[in-house]
Amino acid sequence: MEQRPEILDQAIGYFNQAWEIAEGWLLSPAAWSQFALLVVAYLAARVVDRKLEPLFTRLLTPTTEQASVLSRVRLFALIFLPLTLPLLAWAFTGLGEQVTRSVFGSGAVIAFGKRFFLFLAVRAFVQQIIKDPFLKLLGKYILIPMAALYTVGLLEIVGTKLDTAVVPLGNMSFSLLFAVQFAVAGGIIFWLGRWSNDQTAQAIKKQEEMRPATRELAVKAAEVAIFGAAFLVLMNVMGISLTSLAVLGGAIGVGLGFGLQQIASNYISGIILLIEGQATVGDYVELDGGEAGTIVKMMARAAILETFDGRWVVVPNEHFITTRVVNYSDGGSANRYEALFSVSYDSDIENIPQIIEKAATELDFILTDSEEHMPDCELRSFGDSGVDFALEFWVNGIDDGRNKFTPRVMMQIWKTLKSNGIEIPYPHRVVEMKATGQGLA
Repeated sequence: MEQRPEILDQAIGYFNQAWEIAEGWLLSPAAWSQFALLVVAYLAARVVDRKLEPLFTRLLTPTTEQASVLSRVRLFALIFLPLTLPLLAWAFTGLGEQVTRSVFGSGAVIAFGKRFFLFLAVRAFVQQIIKDPFLKLLGKYILIPMAALYTVGLLEIVGTKLDTAVVPLGNMSFSLLFAVQFAVAGGIIFWLGRWSNDQTAQAIKKQEEMRPATRELAVKAAEVAIFGAAFLVLMNVMGISLTSLAVLGGAIGVGLGFGLQQIASNYISGIILLIEGQATVGDYVELDGGEAGTIVKMMARAAILETFDGRWVVVPNEHFITTRVVNYSDGGSANRYEALFSVSYDSDIENIPQIIEKAATELDFILTDSEEHMPDCELRSFGDSGVDFALEFWVNGIDDGRNKFTPRVMMQIWKTLKSNGIEIPYPHRVVEMKATGQGLA
């Protein structure tokens, strides 16, 4: 036992100090009176909490018809009701501490109880109020342990130990306390940045008078500005000079120039797309590589196309700039399609265009708002089995996907031909068989 580890000696010393404090509290009338005051403060807090909770719930719960900013603030305040009991106990204990210090000249026990009620408030805040997974993780592994150490009076000691524990990193070094502070501050600041970015994006996307491409560009600009400001705030809070990051920034710039050329190219291509608006969310596009679908999301690096069978295709933004892109739609623009059919040679082909065009105009999705959009039935060729026609028609939207226009047009053509007694031909083949056998001898 002569060569016991230093940490074991320290633990034994802390245990002996705690035992002496506990023994002094158990044998002191002043300590017992403080225990009694703690019980009274807790019971009083429970009584007041039972009276205030229904009142606060009634006052802070908005009616279903309300959707104003004030109603959202009231709902936000309502989620903090679980803190009422521990905070009331903490406040009443603080009043009792003033009394005991004035009467007995000490208040160590009641001060411990006051810190314990604060610990209960912190634990309720983390477990019942925080819903964000990242903040809940910080609260569970950092905030609650810090509150526990503060309750038993070891927070300052542990902080000193962490501050003296230095971690070398090349030519740089930092303490464990600085690392913990940096992680907590960075997590909170960037969480606030993400929340602010989400709220800003929602507000921008509600501006219907702006073009979709302009809205997306404004969202990306706000995102860069918010997280850039969050980074600067974090550096300022932690006392890190931005000039000390100049060398690191230069190294990152060289890495971006050589190793991350494609990422930088896609990012710049995304900005160009948003500025020019040649392809935006909601457009149906087809690229040279064969990718085709509706643009459902445009990100900093790539665009997401949703095909008609529900699959998502991630296309780098650079492909929209360096390759040929066919944009079939621009916010619901008209598109022309063809429906091919044939009739028998015995039919009166001169009346076919008039009959089919009239039948096509009866379909509500076919455009007839202008002369150039009117259905047009044309004779295309004289086939082997019949006369080939094509009905050209205009619609708003994309065919052969969510809006299957051509099959409905073909069905209308079939019903029209059938009702008019016009035959739809099918292939005929004449087979001639020649006898080549020799007579019998």
